[in-house]
Amino acid sequence: MNIKILGGGCKNCEVLYENTKQAVEELGIEATIEKVADFVEIAKYGVMKTPAIVVDEKVKVSGRVVKPDEIKKILK
Repeated sequence: MNIKILGGGCKNCEVLYENTKQAVEELGIEATIEKVADFVEIAKYGVMKTPAIVVDEKVKVSGRVVKPDEIKKILK
């Protein structure tokens, strides 16, 4: 599974990255988590508000920080 956290490096982006890491660890799944800060790349996903989570090239959440429990539901 390939997970991307889209955002320019703001505090919310960092919190979302950490929440995602926690969710992946708790689920015990194999996943690559990558930060994408390049706004040209972010725009290619059609994301207008960051932070956002992209799972296997599909935008799952945009414009808000998601807690680990919600991320686990998205990843299942």
